[in-house]
Amino acid sequence: MQDELLTIGRFARLCRLSVKQLRHYDEMGLLAPVRVDANSGYRYYAPEQARDALTIALLREMDLPLAVIAQALAAEPEHWAQILRAERDRLAERISRDRARLEMLERLAEGGLPGYEVTMSREPERRLAVVRAVCAPAEIGEKVEDCVGRLLPVLGRAGIAWEPPLWGLYPLDLEERMEIAVGAQTPQVVGTPGLEFEALPGGLVAETVHIGPYAQLPLAYNALFAAIHERGLRPQAPVREAYLVGPAEAPQEELMTRLIIPVQEGMA
Repeated sequence: MQDELLTIGRFARLCRLSVKQLRHYDEMGLLAPVRVDANSGYRYYAPEQARDALTIALLREMDLPLAVIAQALAAEPEHWAQILRAERDRLAERISRDRARLEMLERLAEGGLPGYEVTMSREPERRLAVVRAVCAPAEIGEKVEDCVGRLLPVLGRAGIAWEPPLWGLYPLDLEERMEIAVGAQTPQVVGTPGLEFEALPGGLVAETVHIGPYAQLPLAYNALFAAIHERGLRPQAPVREAYLVGPAEAPQEELMTRLIIPVQEGMA
């Protein structure tokens, strides 16, 4: 019986998969039948393939991409663990983002859109020592932490004085891959490995202050951009965030972030 080949229908029932799924896995090179009839095109599977088929079904139930599953099945045991732990970490990050979205939805459900006081002011020119990173929108928090971890040691080693707070610079549109920067205001402009210097022009800006977790910053941006457009103004890049009270100074609920968007009169 162990040598008996199974039709695709019997094999699908054995492995709790559909025939359509097995055909798809075959087309992807993930789980190929041991024999395909040259005349009829019928697929036949060996009973010992059931373990891989069941593993695929299990991992798909956990929403792992097929490409990752294929990589895991082909890996040695030690690499198998690394692959699954990497997926675990990505899942944990996604759960964290979803939890933040749930909290934001709950806040909206309970009190509607929160009120933010948006003011117009004139921002002075600032010179920042910056480090940059390229990331996706979901990676902003991680990349900002990485940039801070690169920026402060370089400033310290070079003996460059800087004025709090730290600044974050972002594009107007959150694209799939975008450049961000974290900087510190400094009067010194010297060539330092690992640092760039950027001059932020002064001028008219719209601004507001957000108190609370960074995950809820979209609420503040909603109010800020709405006020800009209602006034017939045109937002300009880069969007600036000044971290007045950061994670090292207060719990998430007490973080304070100043959001600043340069503006010009007249809609584009």
